[in-house]
Amino acid sequence: MVYPSLIAAVSDGSHPTWRARSLSVYRFWRDLGYAIGALSAGLIADFFGFAWAIASIAALTFVSGTVVAVMMHEHRR
Repeated sequence: MVYPSLIAAVSDGSHPTWRARSLSVYRFWRDLGYAIGALSAGLIADFFGFAWAIASIAALTFVSGTVVAVMMHEHRR
């Protein structure tokens, strides 16, 4: 249920005239994150072990959530 919620948040947080573009930018970065995240996690696991890979992913997820919580503002209607 995370991805429908994120798409709804992006849609609600964008102006109607640029909503389609904001959704496409969100999907681009999401899909790029899949590819880069898988490669990075594999490299970290190879060099440092699986525990470091999981901890790195958890830290990156926390940091990205914090950035969004600080930077994203909801538009009131």
